[in-house]
Amino acid sequence: MDIDAYDACDATGLAALIAAREVSAAEAFERALERAATLNPRIGAIARLAEEAGRATIASGPVGPLAGVPFVVKDLSVAAHDLPGHHGSRLSGDVRSDHDDAMMTRMRATGLVPFARTTSPEGGIGVVTEAAVYGAPTRNPWNLGHTPGGSSGGSGAVVAAGIVPAAHGSDGGGSVRIPASCCGLVGFKPTRARLPSGPDSGEGWAGMATGGFLTRSVRDTALLLDACSGDDSGTPYSAPPLRAGGFMAALARPPRPLKIGVCTGTFDGAPIDPECRAAVEGAAALLSDLGHHVEEARPQADQRAMMKAWTDIVACGTWKWVRAAARAQGRTDHGFGLIETVARGACLHAMTLDGADYLAAVSVIHAFGRDMARFFDGYDILLNATLAEPPAAIGRFAHARPEFEDFVAYRTGPGGCFDYSPFTAVFNASGQPAVTLPLHMSAGGLPIGVHLAAAFGEDELLMALCGQIEAAAPWAHRRPAMAGV
Repeated sequence: MDIDAYDACDATGLAALIAAREVSAAEAFERALERAATLNPRIGAIARLAEEAGRATIASGPVGPLAGVPFVVKDLSVAAHDLPGHHGSRLSGDVRSDHDDAMMTRMRATGLVPFARTTSPEGGIGVVTEAAVYGAPTRNPWNLGHTPGGSSGGSGAVVAAGIVPAAHGSDGGGSVRIPASCCGLVGFKPTRARLPSGPDSGEGWAGMATGGFLTRSVRDTALLLDACSGDDSGTPYSAPPLRAGGFMAALARPPRPLKIGVCTGTFDGAPIDPECRAAVEGAAALLSDLGHHVEEARPQADQRAMMKAWTDIVACGTWKWVRAAARAQGRTDHGFGLIETVARGACLHAMTLDGADYLAAVSVIHAFGRDMARFFDGYDILLNATLAEPPAAIGRFAHARPEFEDFVAYRTGPGGCFDYSPFTAVFNASGQPAVTLPLHMSAGGLPIGVHLAAAFGEDELLMALCGQIEAAAPWAHRRPAMAGV
């Protein structure tokens, strides 16, 4: 397959070429393997290849709207019978599953060809992807000295580099949207419970975590969300039903004129990096030109209290899996000899909490969601930056740094993750749909995402707006030099 044709396609476009027999699924797969062999040594984004699994899928004759398209899956969150991994940790070791979970089953039903796991920080608790188990940090294809974000950083880097056109991710505090912003991609977090979490889990991080995708185009994200949305058997709760025919149908209908609140700083009123502010201002001007009513506004919900509760919940979730993995191996050191500083700090923090503390944190999250819902009583959309700064330098948030054993300081202290990423976790806590779009580039050539959110359940409205923005300000022509375009 011609490399220029492969690089020019999003997943939907590549599937159309395969369906028209202009290329074969086998040719596309070989191109993905070649790209991986050439580029992955530079970016360190593939945790584990499963080449034979990809070949077996092709031999089985995949069918569906994305039949034959090469695809990668995050080394966390999803069970797949033929894709072993590490879960981002030396403690987890060689993780193998005897089944596909609901999310994996639905992704396969589109005809995708999964053939690798992508890197993730240990436990998925980082804004960067620099896990010790992989031997080297995962790097941003736009600039190897910077992070592709986390925790779906490997997936973001693989798509940005042109190895595959779309990838799986997951998002419990921004883990799809942060790497999408860093890598110049689309990252959409749907309404809570829109995507399945079973059968192995009822919810992640008290309902704040969800699956998702990193893609080059809005239509790829829409197609994948349509394919994977909906309850799985025994789910503890459901998202409101899609009312307008789904995500792809929403792209065919430009939204009505919307009332959009714009926040050019943090939700607390603090300034952000001037280049990130410029990205928001540019997006606001574009939305005004498209006929929407745009005005300055910011939510009044207590973000700091929410982030304290988020940190307690995530620490408890980290301690839960670390303790289970250590017990399964008969370890007496709680696994602390194998896990990294940040995960160990999370466990130590969780050990200071009791059941009442955990339930109190969940109550704070629920109250915060009600406060955020009130903001959307007056606005259709909230526009802000995805991150408060351009992509961080490699090493700034490295999990091995000894000072990061203070997990609360790592997340919420001065210069910590919350100062860098003060927006994304808000919508995991509220459960509302949110998306980052690659509308801006820094003077140094790094992508800067713009973040939009809608009321709980209004996924289709948000997707329709994404399609309108992409048509007005396309970004497909912007690719990192290493992608060879």
